[in-house]
Formats: sequence, structure tokens, C-alpha cells
Amino acid sequence: MHDNWLETIGVAVESRRIAAGLTHYVPASINHRLGIHVGAPVNASCHCDGKHHRRVQSDGDIDIVPAGLDGDWKDDADCTILRLWVSPALVRRAAEDLDIDPDRVVVNPQFQRRDARIEHIAHALATGLNPDVPSDRLYFESLAKALAFQIIQGASKPEAPARQMLSFGQKRRLTDFIEANLDQDLSLDEMAQVAAISVSHLKVLFRRNFGMPPHQYVIRRRVERARTLLYQGKMPLSQIALEAGFAHQSHMAQCMKRILGVTPAALIRMQR
Repeated sequence: MHDNWLETIGVAVESRRIAAGLTHYVPASINHRLGIHVGAPVNASCHCDGKHHRRVQSDGDIDIVPAGLDGDWKDDADCTILRLWVSPALVRRAAEDLDIDPDRVVVNPQFQRRDARIEHIAHALATGLNPDVPSDRLYFESLAKALAFQIIQGASKPEAPARQMLSFGQKRRLTDFIEANLDQDLSLDEMAQVAAISVSHLKVLFRRNFGMPPHQYVIRRRVERARTLLYQGKMPLSQIALEAGFAHQSHMAQCMKRILGVTPAALIRMQR
């Protein structure tokens, strides 16, 4: 298993040869585990989650064992398993990207799941085991996120009583807090405390109510603050950048150019 993969992209993978007749115990892990059967069919049995499963394991059959669950596996012939570990944190981030409350995503044990996308992603990730193949972190990160999306598709998501939104008071407290602290290093923990919700709920509900993640909203408000100060013409650009919460003048210029389409210098010229 490539531990550095788990740390950097949230997924690790290995190809493992299993000897016939070997009963191997797999202890509980802090990560979700996927086992994909590769090659000729075998008669297999496993004991997991208090249940005993006997089946013919065919090429592409996928077992998904959630974090915290152990089990025993046995096959009647030699076989190869493509095994993956998936960080629960990666699954939570993927749920947030899908505008799903991550606390509602429950990964359940699944046996002999057929999922061509998971199979394709797993084999693509496994190419990273080959030292002759150059590693591309962005490529593997996109594969890891796609794998997390597929896991979520098969996870149970108990229906919420209603589509949760921030209350009027929560929205007002958040906007007031952000405006009052634009020149500070704002954190999600602080914003969650202001709204009296968890950080994971804040990420989901903030995007749902404001149409963008918290960090994007804060950057946009800082750009607006800087534009107002520029129009007032009472401070040098370096001071305006600090007052608006940017790290430095060039950071402010980059954000203004991206969001407004013009640089601070262009805005000043437009006022003349």
C-alpha cells in the first residue's frame, strides 16, 4: 500500500496475489476498503458484518468494506485482488462537492457489486504502481475524486426531513462577521461557531445559500472592499490591500483581475 497516496490524494492501491485455500483475516481499518477480483472465477466465502457470504467471485466483482469493519476471506483457487483504500475524508469532501450533507452519507458493506466505472478507475490508479509510468498528481487526484463519487452513489443517504437552509439569523450573523473581519485571517471553524453549526454543515449550507463556497465569498467581499477604498483615494495601494484582507498588493491585483476583469491601476484611471 502506498501510504503517501493516502496522505496526499486520499486513495491507495495494491495488486495482491491470494493463495488458494488461505483464510486471511483483514483487520478493521480507518479507511474504506475495496477489493476487485481480477481474472478467472473462484469459489469464495467471506465472513463480514456478522454475515457469511458464499459466492462465485468473477472478474470485476467488487467488495466494499467500510471503515471500522473487519472480516475473513477464503478462495478455493489462486486469485488476484486489486485492493484499494479510500479515506473517509475524501468521501466527505466529495459529498460536499455534490451538495450532499456528508453526515448523511453512510458507506455500507457491499459484496459482488458490479460497477464498470469503479473498475476502470481502480485499474487506472494501479498504473501508478508501475515505476516506468510517470506519476501525475493532478491526474490521480481526479481519479480519486471520481472514485469517491462512485462510492457515494452506492452509499445510503437517509432522506432529510426537508432541504436544510441557513436561517435568516445565521445568514445575517455570518455576513456581519465576515464584513467586520475581512482584514483578518478568517477560518471555517470561526464561521461555523458564528452560525452554531459544524464545519461540514457550514460548507454545504453556505454554498447552498450563497451560491459559492465560503472562501470564494470572502475573496469577493475583499475585492469589493478594496474597490470602495480605491474610489475613496485616501490610501496607497499597499495599505488598501492590507485593509481589505489581502496578503499583499500583488495578491489584491490578481484577485481583482480575476473577479472584476480589471487591475487596481485600471480602476484608478477609470475614476479620473
